[in-house]
Amino acid sequence: MSIVAWLVLGLVAGVLARLIVPGRDPLGWIGTLVLGLGGAFVGGYFGRALFNDDSVGLIGAVIGAIILLVIYNAMFRHRGLARS
Repeated sequence: MSIVAWLVLGLVAGVLARLIVPGRDPLGWIGTLVLGLGGAFVGGYFGRALFNDDSVGLIGAVIGAIILLVIYNAMFRHRGLARS
């Protein structure tokens, strides 16, 4: 897969993950792209571990991005509320 294809896959997967997971995420375009690329790696890892399949695909990338977004929300949910 070419670099441009990875970037498009990452952006689409990041946008879909942000649409699926409820809540506000302060991520811009670059953050969404990084989320999708990370999701592609996570989805590829789990796809290889569970199904012995090397192809990531959009579904695996979206599932991986959802996992990363849920972890991100759990870590930084109350970040702005602690200030007095």
